[in-house]
Amino acid sequence: MIYTINFNPALDHYLTFDNFQEDKLNTPNLDYKLPGGKGINVSKILKNYSINSTCLGFLGGFTGDFIETKIKEYGILSNFIKIKEDSRINIKINNNGIETEISGIAPKISQEKYTEFLNLLKSTIKDEDIIVLSGSLPKSLTQNAYGDIIESIPSSTKVILDTRGQAFLSAIKKGVFLVKPNIHELEEFFNKKFNSLEEIITSGKELQKMGATNVIISMGKEGSIFLTQDNIYIGNVPKGTLISSVGAGDSMVGGFIYGLSKQFSLKETYKFAIASGSATAFSQGLAKYETTLNLLSDITIKKYEVNR
Repeated sequence: MIYTINFNPALDHYLTFDNFQEDKLNTPNLDYKLPGGKGINVSKILKNYSINSTCLGFLGGFTGDFIETKIKEYGILSNFIKIKEDSRINIKINNNGIETEISGIAPKISQEKYTEFLNLLKSTIKDEDIIVLSGSLPKSLTQNAYGDIIESIPSSTKVILDTRGQAFLSAIKKGVFLVKPNIHELEEFFNKKFNSLEEIITSGKELQKMGATNVIISMGKEGSIFLTQDNIYIGNVPKGTLISSVGAGDSMVGGFIYGLSKQFSLKETYKFAIASGSATAFSQGLAKYETTLNLLSDITIKKYEVNR
């Protein structure tokens, strides 16, 4: 089974403007609301690819009710623990192609609810399951929460980690199957600017030494790098028109999990992950399966030869 952990899910409110101006009344030409958060996005992508997953985490208030209702309508399984405070609302503004995001304040999760969640995991996660740990952690929880999860589940579980900061550091040390930082997150983590492909690859190897079996580093229009235990691959970005980068990273994770579930080779899994992320970037909303398939022929994966 595949599980996505949602410590900090959100109601995402999308607003599109032709000419947003500060200090004036602005009326959007497009306005819609969706359940959001990185884990939920991964589950939605998997559902688009006819792969079932279960969302676990915390929901509260009227926003939590909205998120849960929409997830059920989408056909995604869930088992959320209910909390008192409202789940957050994120604002995502597109002003004539320029994207701005406002992240809402996370609700408080009590120690009692957190313990209840860990007990749920212990009784739910089985050998060989896949679990996705992605997104930010609420301030009410310790930044070691993802590490706590890894310690409470079977060691054979494939853990996919997509977060940043202390939450990333504490989790990767426990051992994970895949991490997927983008270049900006990587520079933030190592507190340095990378000036060459070799420097980026070296940092990926450092992540492997810290506990990641596999590493994908996304570099925007420059493509991405995939480090496995045996090889290093470089993948290009297929041709297409960028519509929105929102959810592209989550879609890459979802595409990678799809490849794992279909028992693709790691190289082919990586290729499908690139197509999945790109398909979302080229779409209004998250990628559909057919859109992803259509991009595969435009993706080239090259083996990078370097002394390891």
